[in-house]
Amino acid sequence: MRKVYFLSTCDTCRRIMKEVGVDESFEQQDIKFTPLTEEQVEQLYTYTGSYEALINKRARKLKAVLAEQPVSNDADYKQLLLADYTFLKRPVFEIDKQLFVGNAPKTVDAVKAALAH
Repeated sequence: MRKVYFLSTCDTCRRIMKEVGVDESFEQQDIKFTPLTEEQVEQLYTYTGSYEALINKRARKLKAVLAEQPVSNDADYKQLLLADYTFLKRPVFEIDKQLFVGNAPKTVDAVKAALAH
């Protein structure tokens, strides 16, 4: 299975998807128009073991939300992921039972390596 969760308005997502060669063999989910379901968030959690690992700590909205409602446990991060698509660290690639989260160069290299097999 090949799937990518991304934001079509994000230049970085589009650049990485082009760089790794996302094509029609990938199921593509634009999280702005098709938000993550609770089931999908829980599925992503099975890979990471942490909702916090899926959070985009650089999201502008995050600071404002955390000022109002500090996070006290991992379940709070799950609620953030369900509340707004901007909180998901992206892009997220699900490739052959492996998950790759974010846009760090080493993550992009790992996606390329997974696709080369």
